[in-house]
Amino acid sequence: MINTSPWLTAIACILVAAGASAQSGNLSVELNKFETSETGGCQAYFLFRNDTGKSFEGFEMSLAILDSGGVIDRLLSIDAAPLPVERTTLKLFAIPDIDCADISEIVLHDMPACKPQNEDAVDCFEFLELGSKTDAQLVK
Repeated sequence: MINTSPWLTAIACILVAAGASAQSGNLSVELNKFETSETGGCQAYFLFRNDTGKSFEGFEMSLAILDSGGVIDRLLSIDAAPLPVERTTLKLFAIPDIDCADISEIVLHDMPACKPQNEDAVDCFEFLELGSKTDAQLVK
């Protein structure tokens, strides 16, 4: 007969509960394309693929735009919500007063909002995947 302590049983229950509440997949953000704006500046096309099993009613990212010399040119806040579950969503954001060719990197430095629908806010960094099909990198 195996004798387990109440502490081991409690820890096992906590681990099972934590696994059950974990995300079922990832949320990927891809910088898909740059396009020069008619009014100057750069248009950035982002694809959001939500495979988390949850819709997001809040999804804001604060981005640092680095110029061709690797120096921070500006901070840009974007709101991509809503992000429906099991969907790919295209969002277009303007980056004013900088040529697309002069953007070397975009750094995600903060997420002011990451809130699944009808739930408390979560830490999206845990299940967020970033990528880019442009010459500029998109990184955490």
